[in-house]
Amino acid sequence: MVDQTRARKLADRIKVVVAEALEKRIKDPRLGFVTITDARVTGDLQHATLYYTVFGSEEEKQASAAALTSATGILRAEVGKRTGVRLTPTLTFVSDEIPETATHIEDLLRVAAEADARVAALAVGATPAGEADPYRKPVEHDEFEDELDDEDDELDDADPATPRA
Repeated sequence: MVDQTRARKLADRIKVVVAEALEKRIKDPRLGFVTITDARVTGDLQHATLYYTVFGSEEEKQASAAALTSATGILRAEVGKRTGVRLTPTLTFVSDEIPETATHIEDLLRVAAEADARVAALAVGATPAGEADPYRKPVEHDEFEDELDDEDDELDDADPATPRA
């Protein structure tokens, strides 16, 4: 049985250990302003995926990704020393796309707000294109229809075994 609580705790610990090691131990000049945003560990505690963001241009992001890949062994050894687990998990670094996604969503919300403002401006002096009350009214019954309904009720009250025509 997989203990998800233990996996979450180990993921949090790995995140802290790797972030501290990147700050203090790794001296690669290609490593830019890297932030470890999240860590996930598989249920068997064998593999850890670390999500990171890099502040800078696309070239700096690629250089930081290469620096992280080359420092994986040192970082894994540091995780092994500081976590105390029997088998040190493998580390995989994945670029976190959350900032780009958040920017895209903010742009979409801005465009939607502008469209709403345009529609509201058009609706200020607009009049309905049809009747003033577009909803259907209930149909009023004639006296003849009421008589037919009464006859149907009488037939329903009659012998239930008799088929209706």
